Amino acid sequence: MFDLVIRGGEVIDGTGAMRRRLDVGVNGDRIVELGDLEGAEAKSVIDATGHVITPGFIDVHTHLDAQAFWDPTLSPSPLHGVTSVVGGNCGFSIAPLGKNPADGAYLMNMLSRVEGMPLESLETGVPWNWDTTEEYLALLENTLAINAAFKVGHSAVRRVVMGADATKREATSDEIAQMCGLVRDAIEAGAIGFSSSWSTTHNDTEQRMVPSRYASREELLALCAVLADYPGTSLEFIPQVGIFTAESVELMAEMSRIAKAPLNWNVLMVGASNREEVEAKLAASDFADMNGGKVRALTAPMALNFRLCFQSGFLLDAIPGWEETMLLPKAEKLAAFRNPAEVARLEAAAQAADYLRAVTNWSKMFIHHTVHPDNAKYMGRNIGEIASERGQSPWDALVEIALLDELQTSFGPPGTDEPDATWKARVEVWRDPRAVVGASDAGAHLDLFLTANYTTTLLGEAVVKRQLLPLEEAINYLTAVPADLYGFVDRGRIKVGAFADLVVLDEHNVGSNETTFKSDLPAGGTRLYADAHGIKSVICNGQEIVCNGEFTSARPGSILRTGVHTTANM
Repeated sequence: MFDLVIRGGEVIDGTGAMRRRLDVGVNGDRIVELGDLEGAEAKSVIDATGHVITPGFIDVHTHLDAQAFWDPTLSPSPLHGVTSVVGGNCGFSIAPLGKNPADGAYLMNMLSRVEGMPLESLETGVPWNWDTTEEYLALLENTLAINAAFKVGHSAVRRVVMGADATKREATSDEIAQMCGLVRDAIEAGAIGFSSSWSTTHNDTEQRMVPSRYASREELLALCAVLADYPGTSLEFIPQVGIFTAESVELMAEMSRIAKAPLNWNVLMVGASNREEVEAKLAASDFADMNGGKVRALTAPMALNFRLCFQSGFLLDAIPGWEETMLLPKAEKLAAFRNPAEVARLEAAAQAADYLRAVTNWSKMFIHHTVHPDNAKYMGRNIGEIASERGQSPWDALVEIALLDELQTSFGPPGTDEPDATWKARVEVWRDPRAVVGASDAGAHLDLFLTANYTTTLLGEAVVKRQLLPLEEAINYLTAVPADLYGFVDRGRIKVGAFADLVVLDEHNVGSNETTFKSDLPAGGTRLYADAHGIKSVICNGQEIVCNGEFTSARPGSILRTGVHTTANM
C-alpha cells in the first residue's frame, strides 16, 4: 500500500537524462518505488497520462522571509512548480532581530525601500516577536506549503550589533567579532549561509547606504570565514552594478575560498547584444577556480519588465551620478526635478552609462501608471511617441509628466514578446557551467516587476514556443543544478529514496499567465501577480499542494537546515 501513486506519466528525473515511462510510488515524504505500479493499491492516485513528471523546481534567490508569515503558500511560486526556495538574500534577512525595537523598525523600512515591500504590510503582517535566527526559524516550522531555507544577512547582523552606527562607519574589531558570533549562532540554528551586498541600488529610507555597504573588506571576509566550519553552507553577494572591476572579481574568489563554500552573485542579465559583458562577468568564475574558490553567476532567464518611478528611485540610483538625487527626501527631490540645470545633469549622466541603456533609453519606455487626471491620456503609451506629439525630447516629456504626478509616474519597457535571438543567447548561458538559472526575487519588488514565474516562463518561451532546447535539459537547469549548488540532499532529482517533491505538467501547454495586479497583501497592499497554465499537480514532501492551478490546504513544507538537509558543496 502506497500513500500516493502517480500513474501514466513519463518521468524526467532532473539529471538531463532522457525521459522514461514510469509510475511513481510515494510513502510519507519519500519516493519508494519507480516502475509499473498499475495494480498497486494506494491511498491517493494522480493520473499523469499525457503528462510528464519532474522534480520540484528550486528557486535559490527569493525574499520571502516576511511573506511567509502572512502567506504560508508563498504564492505564486508553487503555482509555477516551485517546491523549495531560499530566502535571506542580498544581506536582507529579518533575523537576527535583537531586542531593540528600533532595529526591527529599521529593517522594516529598509525592506520597504530596497525590496519594494509595502511598509504597512510589513507592520501588520509580520509578528516581529523573535530575537534570534533560531526563534525565527522555529516560528515558520510546520507552517509552509513548500520547503524554505534562509541565509543570515549582513545588513541585519550589522544593525543588531552596531545600531544606528551601522549606516555611519566601519566596524571595530570587537564589533566584527560580535557579528561573527551572530552568524555562527544563525548557522548552528539552521541558516544555510551568509549573504551581503555592495550594490549602489541598495539604499535605505534615511538617505544612507544599507548597512552592508559600510563594511570593510576585512569585515566581509571575517564573516565569510565563519562558514568554513560548516560544510553545506553557501554565500550570495552583489559586488557592484555594471562591469566587474578586478577588485570585485578577486574579492568574490577570496570570499568563497575563505568560507570553503560556493558563492553565487546576482544578477546576470543576458540579451542578444551584450555577449561581451556577459563573458567578462562569467570570467569571475574562471578566476575563482584558479584561486581556490567557486563562484557562479545567477542568471535571470527572462526580462525584468520593470516599472520605474522617480519617487522611489530604485534601480535609477544605480546610474552613476544619480544616487545622491534619488536619495533626497520627496520635497527636495521635487525641487531638483524642477531645476533645469539638475535635469540636464541627470540626463547627461544617464546617457553616459552605456551599460544601463535598458534603464535609460527613455524613447523606448512606456507609461504604465499615472496619478494626475491630465496624465491619464498617456497611460500605456510609448514615451517616444508622446514626446514627438509634445515637441519635446523623450527625457523632457517624461520629466514634465512625472512632475505633474509629483514623481509618482510609473514607466518602463512595454513587456512585449522578446526576439528569438535574445532567447538563444540566454540558452547559451544556461548551458555554461559558470551560470545557474534563478534570480526570481520572489516576495520583493512587488510593484516594480514580477519574475517569480521564471520557471514556467522559461519552459513556455524557450521549450514550448521556440523549441530551443529539449525539456529534459530545461528541467535539469531548474532542479538538479540549483540543488547541487546549495548541496540540498535528496532534492532536485527523481530517484528511489529522494524526497517526493514533484511536478506533473503538460509539456505542450506549460507557461505563465499574464501578469496582473492583485490586492491581497496585509493592510490592503497590492502586488504584481501571475499564475500558470499546464501545471496539473505540485507535490511537496509527498503531499499535493497544487491541484489544477489551485492551492490545496496541505502545508507539508520543511525548513531546510544546514547539515540536516545540506551536504558539502565545494
